[in-house]
Amino acid sequence: MATATQRSYTAPCPGCGAPVEFRSAQSTHAVCGFCQSTVVRNGDVLSRIGKMGELFDDHSPLQLFATGQYQKRNFTLIGRLQYKTAEGTWAEWNAMFDDGQCGWLAEDNGAYVFTQPDTVQRNMPPADRYVVGKQVGVNGKPFSVASNVSAVLISAQGELPKLPPLGQPFDVVELRSASGEVISIDYTGTPPAVSQGTAVLLDDLALKGLKDESTKEEKGRQFNCPHCGAPVTVALATSKSISCGSCNSVIDLSQGIGGELKSAIQDEPIQPLIPLGTLGQLQGTQWQVVGFQHRMGVAPGDDEHFGWSEYLLYNQKRGFCFLVDSEEGWSLVRPTTGAPSMASSNANSATYQGTTYTLKYSYSAETNYVCGEFYWLVQRGQKTQNKDFANGKRLLSLEQSASEVVWSSGDQIASEVVAKAFKLEGKQELLKRDVAPFSAAKSVGIGTIIVVLVVILILLSLMSRCSSCDPKVENCSSSSSSRSSGGSFGGFSGGGGHK
Repeated sequence: MATATQRSYTAPCPGCGAPVEFRSAQSTHAVCGFCQSTVVRNGDVLSRIGKMGELFDDHSPLQLFATGQYQKRNFTLIGRLQYKTAEGTWAEWNAMFDDGQCGWLAEDNGAYVFTQPDTVQRNMPPADRYVVGKQVGVNGKPFSVASNVSAVLISAQGELPKLPPLGQPFDVVELRSASGEVISIDYTGTPPAVSQGTAVLLDDLALKGLKDESTKEEKGRQFNCPHCGAPVTVALATSKSISCGSCNSVIDLSQGIGGELKSAIQDEPIQPLIPLGTLGQLQGTQWQVVGFQHRMGVAPGDDEHFGWSEYLLYNQKRGFCFLVDSEEGWSLVRPTTGAPSMASSNANSATYQGTTYTLKYSYSAETNYVCGEFYWLVQRGQKTQNKDFANGKRLLSLEQSASEVVWSSGDQIASEVVAKAFKLEGKQELLKRDVAPFSAAKSVGIGTIIVVLVVILILLSLMSRCSSCDPKVENCSSSSSSRSSGGSFGGFSGGGGHK
């Protein structure tokens, strides 16, 4: 049951004299909404310690003084921090509960994580002790190191219990458990600040007081492409990158539309089978295709590349997921909050939510074409190390870069389902890539050997015509139109963790 809100404190800003309000006793810093002065509170005295950088417009539906409920406790958003890493930007909102305690509502893979400060004092190791992808123990419970990045504070708003020095880099480590718990370790001070929580959907937080879509200023949503000058319109609030529809350049939006725009030229555009903007219903949810990327992979010790496509789907209440088109068939996956556990001996299996998956493919992947909007800073040439696991039609995928590990899970779906969902019955032959569900290998009989020989002859015939295949409508490898090794269940989120 909620308690009465504690008494607030208001004092004039030392910079301009405007009133600065402190609603929470835990808030030590605030940013004046009039002159952007950064002030620190010492008892009843406010001191100006500098000026905060301007907020970039991320078009988030969240705003100061929006209210909601988490774990049956009411909260109010009273402050915001905006951070930047080499991979992009993210925001954390200071959420004050009715009892005066505070938590953090942070961006997470196109969704959100709600964390609260860990009240137990821990002697956390230095950030460089946490190796991405490795297992660590916290209170006897296993966690996986999901990310280890260097970040800087670029702007702030409202009142805050912490305020890292503006523009000075610090380390942020994120741990995730198999049960979906998230631990964030912030090395802005000594000892580091630790918070713990879970993934949330904005719709489940019963939020009120969000930005009114009808009153948003739309003038900032459109700009001219920095490469060709053509108009580019941003449709999604969370987009960190977008492609120009005229010249296919990939444009960095990580600093907001008002920031410096950078573009990367793309050659040889690939036409998605499902056009951007198309609406379709899958698994009871209405999705819109907002982004598309084509990726190439190669298995260790193999010089044959294979390709696949990933469609980024968006739903206002459910967030994002990926529709993946590969030679293995179609699948629908989304990033997991929990970190599946791999077999420690040989990593030939992984367990997630009580289900064991068998390793099917291990390979390196690279993005070679993108179009549309993305909630992370997507770029051509991005590389990851991937492992794909399967249990029947259930799929599990691991993608790892130097600073981050992203797991995705989902299911295979029939091409007929995809065609019906997106009203593409006329393209069904192009969509059809169904294969039998993956299962453990069995002994090989003479009948199987004969079938394999026949398949080899067919593949040799297909290889002779691969050079004529059209990359606009086919996933062509560098050596054949049917790959002999590797695979992908997709779902790379590039901006994982809180990033």
